[in-house]
Amino acid sequence: MKAAIVTFPGTNRERDMALALKCATGRAPAMLWHRDTALPAGLDLVVLPGGFSYGDYLRCGAMAAQSPIMQAIHDFAARGGHVLGVCNGFQMLCEAQLLPGALLKNAALRFLSMDCHLRVERADTPFTRGFAPGAVFRATMAHGDGNYFADAATLDALEAEGRVVLRYATPDGAVSPAANRNGSQRNIAGLCSANRRVFGLMPHPENQVDPLIDGTDGLPMFTGLAAAFA
Repeated sequence: MKAAIVTFPGTNRERDMALALKCATGRAPAMLWHRDTALPAGLDLVVLPGGFSYGDYLRCGAMAAQSPIMQAIHDFAARGGHVLGVCNGFQMLCEAQLLPGALLKNAALRFLSMDCHLRVERADTPFTRGFAPGAVFRATMAHGDGNYFADAATLDALEAEGRVVLRYATPDGAVSPAANRNGSQRNIAGLCSANRRVFGLMPHPENQVDPLIDGTDGLPMFTGLAAAFA
């Protein structure tokens, strides 16, 4: 799998993502800067990692969505390329209209830095094929604006089209208000495009890829991606 990670002013999770991808594929991803205007040839995957692009001074991801490289990412996605956005990257995908909806302030109006559990609603995407349907895995949330919002018609369409990929859940898989710490509508933690090739999620699966650091709950996301492009 040939992957590239895009960094912006304020990105702070690009090294974690690079380690996760290399762990799963044995190949270091290319590192791109937001002012680049073209992507390397032959890419399978572009990743927008977490952080606080442009200091979140406007809306999270809003300024990054206007960066020069985003046109190339739009074109890549339109050609059927695969794009992954995690945390700030998910916010960028929504601001760039590559995914619907928006990420609002957390319901408690405070930054959340803690573990959460995610239930896999769709295991037939390139990003979740490493998990069993209904599987629950642990990931880390670290965000102040992770409250997923969309209007009722959009939410109903996402459900009908099977585009809700992950939901916040309890460790035993119950989708409940108690498991939904940021207040996201319908416990949505991650969703995909209609063709299932653009995927955004708020928690950080790249935190859990090494048994010596914090376990391997997130590793199937990256090994599944590697298998998809084998």
